[in-house]
Amino acid sequence: MATHHVIQAALQSAVDEGVFPGAQLAVRLRGELQCVMVAGRLSSEPPGLPVQPASLYDLASLTKPVVTGTSLLLLAQQAKVRLEDPVQEVLTELDGTPIGQATVKDLLTHRSGLPGWRPFYERLGTGGIGLEPSGGNHVVTQLVLKMIRDEPLLYARGERCVYSDLGFMLLGFLVERLSGMPLDRWCEVAIVRPLRADPMMFCPTAGGVQCGSLRPIVDVSCIAPTEWDERRNRLLWGEVHDENAAALGGVAGHAGLFGTAESVLAVSGAWLRGYHGRESILDGDLVRQFTTRQESVARSSWALGWDTPSAPSSSGSSFSERSFGHLGFTGTSLWIDPLHELEVVLLSNRVHPNRRNEKIKAFRPRIHDLVYREYVSA
Repeated sequence: MATHHVIQAALQSAVDEGVFPGAQLAVRLRGELQCVMVAGRLSSEPPGLPVQPASLYDLASLTKPVVTGTSLLLLAQQAKVRLEDPVQEVLTELDGTPIGQATVKDLLTHRSGLPGWRPFYERLGTGGIGLEPSGGNHVVTQLVLKMIRDEPLLYARGERCVYSDLGFMLLGFLVERLSGMPLDRWCEVAIVRPLRADPMMFCPTAGGVQCGSLRPIVDVSCIAPTEWDERRNRLLWGEVHDENAAALGGVAGHAGLFGTAESVLAVSGAWLRGYHGRESILDGDLVRQFTTRQESVARSSWALGWDTPSAPSSSGSSFSERSFGHLGFTGTSLWIDPLHELEVVLLSNRVHPNRRNEKIKAFRPRIHDLVYREYVSA
């Protein structure tokens, strides 16, 4: 219990110091859940309800490994795609263009030549208002594909790594084409249900029919809001924070997923079991390939859809070099150390009430070092 007290105190101190309004922290060691801790409130402006283990957070870029990376591994083991396939073989709109020649692996490792980000939403109207999830908007998808196709590459493919939302937007479209389903429906069928990863979803306040059953609308009071969006003229509460994902109707390969710390653990557990060759929906050889740092580009820490520790790392100073993880802009993170079989999920809404708050940069390594000391070293 002393261990729990130390970590709970650290979370509460972070709330008191304004790192975030509130947070969830889940830790699993060698397959055994050690803790699911909460601190603070869902919001500060206006004051929200206390955070609960069932509170939903905007996972932001955790969407990349949890949905898009997991999906591509599943599709690869079904022989529907190979990592060396040029994306133009599936996304035929890109045929004959420089980005069309980039491979699935190039996009997963952020070495395709694409820039990191562009404000496509400024050219797509009102930032997602009126667009429908679970089926998407074909016109918007085609417009985004055209904008990415026409985007000049920053560097020659494979020359270096630039973390790119645009690349994962393409990968999200790729998953939809290969699976024959909208990304949110595929996520529900192929990932959430098999792994019992509820609650995890896109567009939580939309409800609607998914996979032949009615998904209820989530009460917005159970969701942590992000920031006041001047463009959308409202506090973002249950709708995706990322502007480009919003313009795509809230469902995209780079952002849009909502979940809890325990639902993220459900997915991370499948990766860790696969890594060790245990029973999992994910093939072990592919898991180890996806989570191994790619040495083809100097000074890159990227694996396939996952990051790996490089000092200074948000995972702290104790996670092994074989660890893999990812961050989310809204204040979320997942780190997995396969050598110690340690999984740590931290979810927060540090961007509430606004994104200028960057105190989480110092807090993340501290909390990971503390978790490692209390659960692994002890």
